[in-house]
Amino acid sequence: MATPPPPQPELDWTPERARALGERAVGLWEELLTLLPGLPVDRGRPAAEVRAAVALDVPEQGLDDDALMRHLRELTLERSMYPGHPGFMGYISGAGTVPGAVGELLSGALNQNVGGWLLSPGASEVEAALTRWLAARFGLPEGAGGLIVGGGAFATFIGLKLARDAHGGEDVRELGVREPLAVYASTEAHVVADRAADQLGLGSRAVRRVATDAAGRLDPVALDAAIARDRAEGVRPIAVVATAGTTATGAIDPLPALAERCERDALWLHVDAAYGGPAVLADDLRPLLAGIDRADSIAVDPHKWLYTPVASGCVLVRDLRALADSFAVRASYVQQDLEATGRGVSYADLGPGFSRGFDALKVWLSLLAHGSEAYGRRISHDAALARYMGELATERPDFELAAPVGLSICCFRYVPPGWAADDPRLDDLTERLFTAIQLDGRAYCSNAVIDGRQALRACIVNFRTEAPDVERLLDVAAELGARLAADRAA
Repeated sequence: MATPPPPQPELDWTPERARALGERAVGLWEELLTLLPGLPVDRGRPAAEVRAAVALDVPEQGLDDDALMRHLRELTLERSMYPGHPGFMGYISGAGTVPGAVGELLSGALNQNVGGWLLSPGASEVEAALTRWLAARFGLPEGAGGLIVGGGAFATFIGLKLARDAHGGEDVRELGVREPLAVYASTEAHVVADRAADQLGLGSRAVRRVATDAAGRLDPVALDAAIARDRAEGVRPIAVVATAGTTATGAIDPLPALAERCERDALWLHVDAAYGGPAVLADDLRPLLAGIDRADSIAVDPHKWLYTPVASGCVLVRDLRALADSFAVRASYVQQDLEATGRGVSYADLGPGFSRGFDALKVWLSLLAHGSEAYGRRISHDAALARYMGELATERPDFELAAPVGLSICCFRYVPPGWAADDPRLDDLTERLFTAIQLDGRAYCSNAVIDGRQALRACIVNFRTEAPDVERLLDVAAELGARLAADRAA
């Protein structure tokens, strides 16, 4: 007679122990939120020091709860940097919402696989509702939708795969690419387009970098010339990647003109709105995105300007059937009779992943908790803060504005007293100043190269940032910049 193996319940904690550890973790979270405004944005510690403090060896016997909490406290309060800090204005990384963090906890507790509807009925329907709502905000028609992905890179990959499958020749999914194809993006577009072309087998050189106008927007005349040149050389154009909010300056490509060109020549229009897309929720900014409703696909990252926890990117498509046409496969182990069961569509048939987490929940809870009106007001406020920073940089004699303020991005330079704005030493000073600000910790910005010159760059996608934080960044830049200039002169 078969003998059953003895139980091994060690990994299955009791609800009481789970609650106890969870409450201690929530207490640490509360402490972080309380301390956050007074903490440095970044402590500037080198990798070797951080590694020695947090990269523990996995023990043979598990740590007790006290030891786990000591480790979490060290990691949280001593060895992290804080995108949610009010002084963080670097790169394009949201602050992380409180409801979103709760969503992360519950999605982890549920641990549903949102690749299959039968494994995630509620999660699948929430993701479908969220993506339909987002598509409607962009003005896409009935039947539009999408899926939550890791970020803008993944969303652009999916958008360009749809373009390849729609316009890359018959049987391209089965037989691959059999002729040279071309995708068009501005010189200011994000490098994710090049990476997607590489991953799709087109080669990164298939992305034709098209010149921009003085405002950093893709030039339609230069686009026409590039398309004509490729056609004359036997290359098939398949897509245009327009940008709604460039990384460096927040510029928005001329979407109506690009939509006209794509419709006329049967090209796929993918709009990279990973950063700028949420501007559709702000009454004063929405007109800047006119024409985005004509896109075939849109990339938008809620973890940027909807502030939700990473990772929560999104790809939206004009016709949801395009995703199934591009990704659905038939395998015996996932077959089901939808008519008999009444189950819904599985997201594994709509994208490249089979195993998928419930990343929609943190976005969904954030929107439900705050509402679209509050989001619109805060997004508008972020842009107003960037304009305020631009005004300060123009008014102060020790700064200059490096580019027009775009959306919520302000690019500027510190110019030491007695230095001319075209002083060749400014590029080196700006590079060193950018690093010094990040290491200092009182404020945090990034950098940009504009017309071949270095600039400091502040991007405000942070609901905790207010006018005093903007003023502090300029004050810190002036203090550290003066010190660096004096050191150079000594």
